[in-house]
Amino acid sequence: MAVVSEVVPSYWDEACKHLVKRDRVMKKLIPQFGEARLQSRGDAFATLARSIVGQQISVKAAQSVWNKWVALTPKFQPAAVLGLSVEEQRAAGLSARKVEYLRDLAEHFASGQVHVRQWAQMDDEAIIEELVAIRGIGRWTAEMFLIFHLMRPNVMPLDDVGLLKGISLNYFSGEPVSRAEAREVGDAWAPYRSVAVWYIWRSLDPLPVDY
Repeated sequence: MAVVSEVVPSYWDEACKHLVKRDRVMKKLIPQFGEARLQSRGDAFATLARSIVGQQISVKAAQSVWNKWVALTPKFQPAAVLGLSVEEQRAAGLSARKVEYLRDLAEHFASGQVHVRQWAQMDDEAIIEELVAIRGIGRWTAEMFLIFHLMRPNVMPLDDVGLLKGISLNYFSGEPVSRAEAREVGDAWAPYRSVAVWYIWRSLDPLPVDY
């Protein structure tokens, strides 16, 4: 698999300036993490396949299964995945359901049902709609993909437990928050919600979030 260099979003510094001006919590949080940045790497198919492989298992187990699964194909591409048998994929540690999901993902990419080349011109919701049509990909996974792979600047993943926890701790003194309250906090972050979300995650776990 080709090694893709890491890319940092061009809007990051501008976003940080905007958030520090607009939001009292961001004014404190952003300077704490200095030069850290969101970085995108890998290709779209591999990123989504990884997210399916990693569902409901530990990071360590997911890495082990991923390594075995990718090793089954000399060239890791949708067409090659479609050529794999269920048996050999199960032997790599995948559940029957994940084998089905990964096949559906490969079919969507191979048949052009996901318009990777047009994504740059499409809005976030249109891309999410394409992705959630793939089995095993829900809205949360699609939103993580928009933030970490496509580096879209204004995503607010309201189904993310960590985000709700971070908003609770940073804005509501630890009181539980509703999605509506979280959405309201996020309104002040626009048009750079993704950047603010990343810093909220960092406030819970100082290690950079990876996807």
